[in-house]
Amino acid sequence: MIERTLVLLKPDAVQRSLVGEILTRFEKVGTKIVGMKMVWVNKEFSKLHYKDHVEKPFYKGLEAFIVQGPLIAVVLEGINAVETVRKLVGSTEPKKAAPGTIRGDYAHHSYEYADAKKIAIKNLIHASDTVENAKREVELWFKPEELHSYKTVHEFHVF
Repeated sequence: MIERTLVLLKPDAVQRSLVGEILTRFEKVGTKIVGMKMVWVNKEFSKLHYKDHVEKPFYKGLEAFIVQGPLIAVVLEGINAVETVRKLVGSTEPKKAAPGTIRGDYAHHSYEYADAKKIAIKNLIHASDTVENAKREVELWFKPEELHSYKTVHEFHVF
């Protein structure tokens, strides 16, 4: 039940100075940060992270977006962390994201707009979609020695 998941605060989140607000939302639901770093992704690493999308028509725009500036890579840990984080992040298309979710509160792009502009959708954040993908992504982005174990007050009240 205790899981780790990868979250990327994409270049638009960093450029819009939303990092602190977004991280606070994850901490408030009881997940804890066990790894975090700022990374400027290059095209080769983008292909590794988005390996399932490289051959898709939208990949070129996605790559251009992810390499345009630094991002914050975070590993969160908690009860059902993958599902909890995905729920908090909201729909991949910000236009459809529910109010109260990160994308619903801070983004409003649509696939239609992004396609018309031939750009990647600006949706602020990536969150692992399955436990299996979370494991792969955490191992891709972080060395074991970059991940930490410690107790938070939540663990005394929630776990």
